[in-house]
Amino acid sequence: MTDAHTAGPFIAAIDQGTTSSRCIVFDRDGRIVAVDQKEHEQIFPRPGWVEHDAAEIWNNVQEVVAGAMVKAKVVREDILAIGITNQRETTMLWDKRTGQPVHNAIVWQDTRTDTLCKELGGDVGQDRFRRETGLPLAAYFAGPKIAWLLDNVEGLRERAEAGDLLFGTMDSWVVWNLTGGVNGGVHVTDVTNASRTLMMNLSDLNWNEEIAAAIGVPMQVLPEIRSSSEVYGEVKGGTLGGLLGGVPVASALGDQQAALFGQTCYDVGEAKSTYGTGTFMLMNTGEKLIHSESGLITTVGYQIGEDDPVYALEGSIAVTGSLVQWMRDQMGLIGTAAEIETLASSVEDNGGAYFVPAFSGLFAPYWRSDARGVIAGLTRYVTKAHIARAVLEATAWQTREIADAMTKDSGVELAALKVDGGMTSNNLLMQFLADVLDAPVVRPMVAETTCLGAAYAAGLAVGFWQSTDDLRANWRRAAEWTPSMDAEHREGEYKNWLKAVERTMGWIEE
Repeated sequence: MTDAHTAGPFIAAIDQGTTSSRCIVFDRDGRIVAVDQKEHEQIFPRPGWVEHDAAEIWNNVQEVVAGAMVKAKVVREDILAIGITNQRETTMLWDKRTGQPVHNAIVWQDTRTDTLCKELGGDVGQDRFRRETGLPLAAYFAGPKIAWLLDNVEGLRERAEAGDLLFGTMDSWVVWNLTGGVNGGVHVTDVTNASRTLMMNLSDLNWNEEIAAAIGVPMQVLPEIRSSSEVYGEVKGGTLGGLLGGVPVASALGDQQAALFGQTCYDVGEAKSTYGTGTFMLMNTGEKLIHSESGLITTVGYQIGEDDPVYALEGSIAVTGSLVQWMRDQMGLIGTAAEIETLASSVEDNGGAYFVPAFSGLFAPYWRSDARGVIAGLTRYVTKAHIARAVLEATAWQTREIADAMTKDSGVELAALKVDGGMTSNNLLMQFLADVLDAPVVRPMVAETTCLGAAYAAGLAVGFWQSTDDLRANWRRAAEWTPSMDAEHREGEYKNWLKAVERTMGWIEE
């Protein structure tokens, strides 16, 4: 008897994330047919430095694509297109003749370019390139990471200027390898990933040569910027060539923009927040480019083929899910991530304790790399259960700060927040989030919205779905939390939270 084969058509999406790579196969209703996932090593050469081995990541990507196809029992003919979403800003350079990375990738969380960013700011400071790029000068973004590699790894600047090296964020690396690598691989990035380099003009979606020169990045290493939803090339060669040869590679979106797309936030004012390692909240601002006055980032939300780009305001929080991991791995206060909810639920409130996890500085809306984590308000009364509760509350308060900034910048009140990511399984946190935002919090049926967004964009590019209306029709609500906290209590707690945030600043002296 032969194995039953699952008839398509399907779309496959690769999610090259910060801690793992996975592949999900989706059907026309946006439902998951199969998933395969594999973690990669986190490399910490020094405090504040974080690296990945890009060759290991590419091997894992090939494994999970093959694994998902086996689990889904599908063959090449069933897969109409493959889409890609990726951890953003993580930066690598590779040799275009050998296809080998010339150094580990420098991860988005890495802070080694702090000093370089300060130097680049000069007299102007953090906002030197903000008008053009929508971004503050911060260690988070890719451009300065490229310059660091070129200036600190022997011989790289010469090789880059000779045209032998290619830069990419992980989308570019995966697309280049998928489409043939050294044998004609396509060197592209999409507008969402390009908008995180500090080197792309938001207004015309082109590389800004003056800024690249100021940062110290030669134009010849940069990929071509394309839309988020179009056919970049076809799968060819390598282990996947046999499995998926000829299948169009048809989308690329940075993970947070992919989640915005997967959550079907296609109207102005619609927002989503993804609760993973860090947390990222994006609000669709339509074709209008809003320059934030409140510490948010202006970014490209997505661009479908030839259509005008859709912009978004984004607030990023460095530490949310990783704070729970820290409680588990470094502190040993819980055995599994899920235990935090049980522990936190065993007390009525935070016992007066507030935890601001500024482990690598504060991201939005402050952008203070001199901040470090604090637990404030400690008394003998506080137990580990109160700390657990303060850990969860930290995620909600940080979201509230960003929601406030978005309202201030856009003039649009948050009507509801669509949420996704691992932490949304924590009911205590989701309820507290609704309470502090004073708005409903809604979780969709398919929690894997990042992968779904990449699949949607790829499917649109090949006509599997006709329009965003088809995609919106797929969105289904799984759970909703409505606010139940009284206003006075909410504002009192928020005030305490903001006091605790102040205590984190200025810890690191230059």
